[in-house]
Amino acid sequence: MKEVNGVIDSLKGMEEDQTIPKNVRLKVNVALKALEDQNGKSFEVKVDQALQALDELSDNPNIPAYARAQIWLVVSALEGLQ
Repeated sequence: MKEVNGVIDSLKGMEEDQTIPKNVRLKVNVALKALEDQNGKSFEVKVDQALQALDELSDNPNIPAYARAQIWLVVSALEGLQ
């Protein structure tokens, strides 16, 4: 679960970064909420929901390059957890 905590910390950092467009931060929030969901969903479902939210961002041309790199790192880490 240490890796998940690192992913959650990265997402929280992106969510608080005011240089990232608001629509991107909203999707990051969706991914974060999916990972933190305590409603009895399996871990795999939580990771899949977070990946779906982040995957929608990968083609967004309005994302700064550094934010896109952070998203890719988070997606890579989440895929490694599946």
